[in-house]
Amino acid sequence: MILGTSFSAKSILASAVLLLVATGARANITTYTSQSSYLAAVGNTGVDSFDDLDIDGYNGPLKRNAGDYGYTVSAAPNSPQIWGASDDGSDIWLTGGNRLDVVTFAPSAALAGVGGFFFGSDLFGFSTPASYLTLSATDSTGATITYRLNTPNFDSFVGFVSTGNLVSFSVSAGNQPGVWATVNNLHLSAAVTAVPEPETYAMLLAGLGLMGFVARRKSNA
Repeated sequence: MILGTSFSAKSILASAVLLLVATGARANITTYTSQSSYLAAVGNTGVDSFDDLDIDGYNGPLKRNAGDYGYTVSAAPNSPQIWGASDDGSDIWLTGGNRLDVVTFAPSAALAGVGGFFFGSDLFGFSTPASYLTLSATDSTGATITYRLNTPNFDSFVGFVSTGNLVSFSVSAGNQPGVWATVNNLHLSAAVTAVPEPETYAMLLAGLGLMGFVARRKSNA
């Protein structure tokens, strides 16, 4: 009888633990088109303004930092160069060396969110109208989401937040003559500390309580 009760207790505890693990494994990615909504969904956020860049080309991949968080930025498949560009020489943004390239950002640490302001620039690095930009994010579970940003401008914010860890984020302009995909004020964000659902706590506590009861029964046997 005691052995049967012990097996049941262990089963309950194991189920509780598996539920906790399964809850963390169900990752998904959410798209935000509002900076304030994005910031409300994440934890600590670092921002790379790119204002330290010269209006010039850099051989990628470049190692950069957004606040406390490191990342690399690269461009492919036509040119490895990354360019600093601007309208006024003071507010610098970042773009690739070839308009057909995909510009990819890869965080160096486990992060839940990435975002920024996205628009088009021309051959000389000046801002220019674009019909659309394509943004994509992939997390550590293999989940990928793609978002088409139509008629972007300086105020067009897009952010992705994953319940897993984001491993890459990219932006491209496709084959739009005279348009380079451009990003300003890149955001990298940690996750909000997760709090298990009340029913998860209840199952875990029930399992622990039953294990304690069995232990007391054994000690009194």
